[in-house]
Amino acid sequence: MSTQDAEFGTLERGEGTVTVRFTRLLPHPPAKVWRALTQAEDLAAWFPTTVDGELTPGAALRFSFREVPVPPMDGRLIAIEPVRLLEFVWGDETLRFELRPHESGTTLAFSATFAELGKAARDAAGWHVCLDELGYCLGGSPAPWPSDERWRLVHPRYAAEFGPDAAAIGPPAEWEETYGTA
Repeated sequence: MSTQDAEFGTLERGEGTVTVRFTRLLPHPPAKVWRALTQAEDLAAWFPTTVDGELTPGAALRFSFREVPVPPMDGRLIAIEPVRLLEFVWGDETLRFELRPHESGTTLAFSATFAELGKAARDAAGWHVCLDELGYCLGGSPAPWPSDERWRLVHPRYAAEFGPDAAAIGPPAEWEETYGTA
Protein backbone atom coordinates (compact mmCIF):
# COMPACT_ATOMS: atom_id res chain seq x y z
CA MET A 1 0.00 0.00 0.00
CA SER A 2 1.39 3.40 -0.97
CA THR A 3 1.40 6.43 1.29
CA GLN A 4 -1.38 7.89 -0.84
CA ASP A 5 -3.46 4.72 -0.41
CA ALA A 6 -2.91 4.86 3.35
CA GLU A 7 -4.78 8.17 3.38
CA PHE A 8 -7.96 6.48 2.13
CA GLY A 9 -10.49 5.32 4.67
CA THR A 10 -11.85 1.85 5.18
CA LEU A 11 -15.38 0.60 5.76
CA GLU A 12 -16.41 -1.73 8.55
CA ARG A 13 -19.91 -3.19 8.58
CA GLY A 14 -21.37 -4.03 11.97
CA GLU A 15 -24.73 -5.03 13.37
CA GLY A 16 -26.95 -2.09 12.47
CA THR A 17 -24.01 0.32 12.03
CA VAL A 18 -21.20 1.06 9.66
CA THR A 19 -17.92 2.76 10.47
CA VAL A 20 -15.52 4.56 8.18
CA ARG A 21 -12.00 4.70 9.58
CA PHE A 22 -8.99 6.78 8.70
CA THR A 23 -5.45 6.87 10.00
CA ARG A 24 -3.31 9.87 9.17
CA LEU A 25 0.28 10.51 10.18
CA LEU A 26 0.59 14.24 10.78
CA PRO A 27 4.07 15.84 11.08
CA HIS A 28 3.00 17.98 14.03
CA PRO A 29 3.06 17.41 17.80
CA PRO A 30 -0.11 16.11 19.48
CA ALA A 31 -0.74 19.44 21.25
CA LYS A 32 -0.93 21.26 17.91
CA VAL A 33 -3.26 18.64 16.43
CA TRP A 34 -5.41 18.82 19.57
CA ARG A 35 -5.81 22.58 19.18
CA ALA A 36 -6.97 22.03 15.59
CA LEU A 37 -9.63 19.61 16.88
CA THR A 38 -10.89 21.81 19.70
CA GLN A 39 -10.30 25.50 18.94
CA ALA A 40 -12.93 27.36 16.88
CA GLU A 41 -10.43 29.32 14.78
CA ASP A 42 -8.64 26.11 13.74
CA LEU A 43 -11.86 24.12 13.24
CA ALA A 44 -13.07 26.77 10.80
CA ALA A 45 -10.25 25.81 8.41
CA TRP A 46 -11.17 22.15 8.08
CA PHE A 47 -14.30 20.98 9.97
CA PRO A 48 -17.60 21.39 8.09
CA THR A 49 -19.52 23.02 10.96
CA THR A 50 -19.09 25.28 13.90
CA VAL A 51 -19.10 23.48 17.25
CA ASP A 52 -20.92 25.26 20.06
CA GLY A 53 -21.06 23.92 23.60
CA GLU A 54 -18.91 22.96 26.54
CA LEU A 55 -16.17 20.40 26.07
CA THR A 56 -17.24 18.31 29.06
CA PRO A 57 -18.59 14.75 28.88
CA GLY A 58 -22.35 14.68 28.43
CA ALA A 59 -22.56 18.34 27.37
CA ALA A 60 -24.99 19.29 24.61
CA LEU A 61 -23.35 20.46 21.39
CA ARG A 62 -24.76 22.39 18.44
CA PHE A 63 -23.30 22.15 14.93
CA SER A 64 -24.01 24.75 12.24
CA PHE A 65 -22.82 24.39 8.65
CA ARG A 66 -20.91 27.38 7.33
CA GLU A 67 -21.22 26.96 3.56
CA VAL A 68 -24.39 25.01 2.86
CA PRO A 69 -28.00 25.84 3.74
CA VAL A 70 -28.54 22.88 6.07
CA PRO A 71 -30.31 23.31 9.43
CA PRO A 72 -28.08 23.08 12.53
CA MET A 73 -27.64 19.66 14.13
CA ASP A 74 -27.59 18.73 17.77
CA GLY A 75 -25.18 16.36 19.46
CA ARG A 76 -23.35 15.74 22.67
CA LEU A 77 -19.84 15.19 23.90
CA ILE A 78 -19.22 11.57 24.79
CA ALA A 79 -15.59 11.60 25.91
CA ILE A 80 -12.66 13.96 26.12
CA GLU A 81 -9.13 13.26 27.29
CA PRO A 82 -7.04 16.30 26.30
CA VAL A 83 -4.37 15.67 23.71
CA ARG A 84 -5.51 12.03 23.37
CA LEU A 85 -9.24 11.48 22.73
CA LEU A 86 -12.26 13.43 21.54
CA GLU A 87 -15.57 11.67 20.84
CA PHE A 88 -18.98 13.17 20.19
CA VAL A 89 -22.34 12.61 18.59
CA TRP A 90 -22.66 14.78 15.45
CA GLY A 91 -26.23 14.61 14.19
CA ASP A 92 -26.79 10.90 13.56
CA GLU A 93 -23.09 9.98 13.60
CA THR A 94 -20.55 9.31 16.31
CA LEU A 95 -17.16 10.87 15.55
CA ARG A 96 -14.04 9.71 17.36
CA PHE A 97 -10.57 11.28 17.16
CA GLU A 98 -7.66 9.49 18.83
CA LEU A 99 -4.17 11.00 18.93
CA ARG A 100 -0.99 9.05 19.55
CA PRO A 101 2.50 10.54 19.60
CA HIS A 102 4.66 9.28 16.78
CA GLU A 103 8.41 9.78 16.26
CA SER A 104 7.66 12.18 13.40
CA GLY A 105 4.56 13.85 14.87
CA THR A 106 1.10 12.46 15.62
CA THR A 107 -0.92 9.51 14.46
CA LEU A 108 -4.55 10.53 14.14
CA ALA A 109 -7.11 7.72 14.11
CA PHE A 110 -10.52 9.03 13.07
CA SER A 111 -13.78 7.12 12.82
CA ALA A 112 -17.34 8.03 11.91
CA THR A 113 -20.03 5.52 12.89
CA PHE A 114 -23.60 5.70 11.62
CA ALA A 115 -26.57 3.50 10.70
CA GLU A 116 -27.20 4.22 7.01
CA LEU A 117 -24.91 2.06 4.83
CA GLY A 118 -26.05 3.84 1.66
CA LYS A 119 -24.21 7.05 2.60
CA ALA A 120 -20.88 5.41 3.48
CA ALA A 121 -19.05 6.34 0.25
CA ARG A 122 -20.44 9.89 0.33
CA ASP A 123 -19.48 10.47 3.94
CA ALA A 124 -16.09 8.76 3.63
CA ALA A 125 -15.23 11.07 0.73
CA GLY A 126 -16.35 14.05 2.81
CA TRP A 127 -14.24 13.06 5.81
CA HIS A 128 -11.32 12.33 3.51
CA VAL A 129 -11.50 15.92 2.26
CA CYS A 130 -11.84 17.29 5.80
CA LEU A 131 -8.78 15.37 6.96
CA ASP A 132 -6.82 16.59 3.93
CA GLU A 133 -7.83 20.13 4.88
CA LEU A 134 -6.78 19.48 8.49
CA GLY A 135 -3.30 18.60 7.22
CA TYR A 136 -3.07 21.88 5.34
CA CYS A 137 -4.45 23.80 8.33
CA LEU A 138 -1.76 22.32 10.56
CA GLY A 139 0.86 23.28 7.98
CA GLY A 140 -0.37 26.87 8.04
CA SER A 141 -1.78 27.06 4.53
CA PRO A 142 -5.15 26.67 2.86
CA ALA A 143 -5.88 23.60 0.76
CA PRO A 144 -4.88 24.14 -2.89
CA TRP A 145 -8.32 23.11 -4.22
CA PRO A 146 -11.97 23.82 -3.46
CA SER A 147 -13.53 21.21 -1.15
CA ASP A 148 -16.18 20.20 -3.68
CA GLU A 149 -13.55 19.52 -6.38
CA ARG A 150 -11.55 17.35 -4.00
CA TRP A 151 -14.72 15.47 -2.97
CA ARG A 152 -15.56 14.77 -6.63
CA LEU A 153 -12.03 13.42 -7.11
CA VAL A 154 -12.02 10.95 -4.17
CA HIS A 155 -15.70 9.93 -4.10
CA PRO A 156 -15.55 7.55 -7.12
CA ARG A 157 -12.85 5.49 -5.41
CA TYR A 158 -14.94 5.12 -2.25
CA ALA A 159 -18.00 4.20 -4.31
CA ALA A 160 -16.01 1.55 -6.19
CA GLU A 161 -14.24 0.10 -3.14
CA PHE A 162 -17.20 0.15 -0.76
CA GLY A 163 -19.66 -1.17 -3.36
CA PRO A 164 -23.00 -0.02 -4.75
CA ASP A 165 -24.96 -0.62 -1.54
CA ALA A 166 -22.57 1.78 0.26
CA ALA A 167 -22.90 4.40 -2.49
CA ALA A 168 -26.68 4.49 -2.85
CA ILE A 169 -27.11 7.94 -1.27
CA GLY A 170 -25.49 11.00 -2.83
CA PRO A 171 -25.13 14.52 -1.53
CA PRO A 172 -28.20 16.09 0.09
CA ALA A 173 -30.21 18.37 -2.20
CA GLU A 174 -29.11 21.40 -0.15
CA TRP A 175 -25.46 20.59 -0.97
CA GLU A 176 -26.20 20.27 -4.65
CA GLU A 177 -27.64 23.82 -4.63
CA THR A 178 -24.30 25.10 -3.33
CA TYR A 179 -21.78 22.71 -4.89
CA GLY A 180 -23.58 21.23 -7.89
CA THR A 181 -24.14 17.52 -8.51
CA ALA A 182 -21.52 14.85 -7.94
